[in-house]
Amino acid sequence: MPKVLSADAVRQYHDQGYYSPVPVLSPDEVARCRAGLERHEAEIGHPLDFPEKSKSYLLFEWADTLVHHPAILDAVEDVIGPDILVYHTTTWIKEPGTPAYVRWHQDGKYFFLEPPLHVTAWVALSDASVESGCVHVLPGSHKWGEFEHVDDYGEWNMIKRGQGIPDRFDHETGVPMELKAGEMSLHHTNLVHSSRGNDGGDRRIGLGISYIPAAVRQRGAPRATALLVRGQATPGAFEMEERLDREMSPKAQAAHAHSVGRFRARQDAGAKLPAAE
Repeated sequence: MPKVLSADAVRQYHDQGYYSPVPVLSPDEVARCRAGLERHEAEIGHPLDFPEKSKSYLLFEWADTLVHHPAILDAVEDVIGPDILVYHTTTWIKEPGTPAYVRWHQDGKYFFLEPPLHVTAWVALSDASVESGCVHVLPGSHKWGEFEHVDDYGEWNMIKRGQGIPDRFDHETGVPMELKAGEMSLHHTNLVHSSRGNDGGDRRIGLGISYIPAAVRQRGAPRATALLVRGQATPGAFEMEERLDREMSPKAQAAHAHSVGRFRARQDAGAKLPAAE
């Protein structure tokens, strides 16, 4: 029996590749997490950017809290099982009145893992509406296979290398996954999705957490890192990360630099790998 999702919700996730919304955070938790993020931004004098927006849970208490949050993990367990690792996270911030966008793409194309079972939990720290540029999905597209992706270094493209599916879905609108602050969506690693600019009056802030079941293996090199957050890990499958001890400590910054470096190196090397079968 599922822990928090209904049987129909689990069925929709597997049949359509996504489920939304799932309530996970209280208003106080949302406020604390957003305050933690924006406190750091005030200290550095600009919005969170790469590399800190990648694997933020290795640097910041607010992100560490989210990847370990029981309500989030219970829902994730309902779709991928009890042995759960975090493979990656990205903090997605769209400033109000900006055209920042993400092209149609599949997450799994960048991760080089098999089998393709990972789920992205997209946790909203502000309202994510159609107006503010919420994620749009193509239902059932996780069953269409892996598409070719190409790089596009557009000024407002939020993916670092701009990878996206060329031409094929340019005129699709998809189904919007609107979220209130404190809700999350779940989507499959091969689901085709995108998002548009923020025409609203507030920042659109979300943490995309890529969870994988322990049965997943990596393709290619160098060896990937991951963080065990529930259950048991498969010995030797990944280089295991340590949970954050103190925010932005020298130890935390070194661990973060190592893991992000590995992730980026795998992306660069993975571009030469054949498509997963």
